[in-house]
Amino acid sequence: MANDEMREDPPGVPRPDPVASEATPGAAPAAAPAASLGEKAKSAASAEPAWERKAIEQLAFAALKEQKASRRWGIFFKLLTFAYITILIIGVAGLPFFAKSKVPADKKHAALVELHGVIEATGEASADRITNALASAFKDEDSVGVILRINSPGGSPVQSGIVYDEIKRLRAKYPDKPLHVVVEDICASGGYYIASAADKIFVDKASIIGSIGVLMDGFGFTGTMEKLGVERRLLTAGTNKAFMDPFSPVNEQHQAFTKSLLADIHGQFIDVVKKGRGKRLKETPDTFSGLMWTGAKGIEMGLADGYGTVDSVARDVFKTESVIDYTEKENIADRLATRFGAQVGGVIADRVAPRIGTLR
Repeated sequence: MANDEMREDPPGVPRPDPVASEATPGAAPAAAPAASLGEKAKSAASAEPAWERKAIEQLAFAALKEQKASRRWGIFFKLLTFAYITILIIGVAGLPFFAKSKVPADKKHAALVELHGVIEATGEASADRITNALASAFKDEDSVGVILRINSPGGSPVQSGIVYDEIKRLRAKYPDKPLHVVVEDICASGGYYIASAADKIFVDKASIIGSIGVLMDGFGFTGTMEKLGVERRLLTAGTNKAFMDPFSPVNEQHQAFTKSLLADIHGQFIDVVKKGRGKRLKETPDTFSGLMWTGAKGIEMGLADGYGTVDSVARDVFKTESVIDYTEKENIADRLATRFGAQVGGVIADRVAPRIGTLR
């Protein structure tokens, strides 16, 4: 016993703790906490790659969606460009794209020419388009008469005068082929200037006709410039070069000259109406005042001859059921050639600068 008690353990070998070596009921092993911490670390380590993978997948799907959308828009714009170039080529080739084509004349018929909108140098109601169509209508041997359908508030006195003179020339060249005007909603000012060259004028009872007068309109900005502190610096070579300048005070001499100019154009208008209507015209103090009347009142005043439409004139006057349209339609090239900037500039110039002798 004494030898056993006096025995020493080898160096470096710990003596077992008798308390710890005793089995304790319900106690967990000492290594258990360390094992659970290791499992948590492993699960956390395995969770991090899954989160990163999910984020990468989302980014990849977003990039694919964006590429698909970009590809679709690219295809759309390419198709749009192709369509634009195709239509432009068709228009330049002179094909009346989206225009009403003229049916070949193979029998006796009434020739129709449309005058629609403001009468001006550009657009569908220009003198070039109207006179070309009228010439074709008169020239066709199968046309028994020409109907000029007018729906216009007026416009340029020069363009109106060109059409008027051409109608007179064609009527003299083809004396057996009458030209009648059919008025729809309105035939005023420059429109009526042209209508007075016809053999007869037919209206609806609610049509608006007349407005035999001339106007010149513009704006004056002198008061606005004074309020804003804007100084007008205008240099001219020529006493009247700044004629009716909207940024300068009204010049009484210029104003008097303008009224004389308008009176001259008004006199020309009155002359063509009197010559065209002749004894049918029942002149009153208001006839040439610029007022307008209904079609019914216009018949009473001798400004029109009766009621009628294109179909009724063709059927009852020209004795034919066939009507062929000779109107020159605006093709797609003309539409594309109308530049937005030029139109805006024209509108500004038209509103700011005075318009001399407008038949409206």
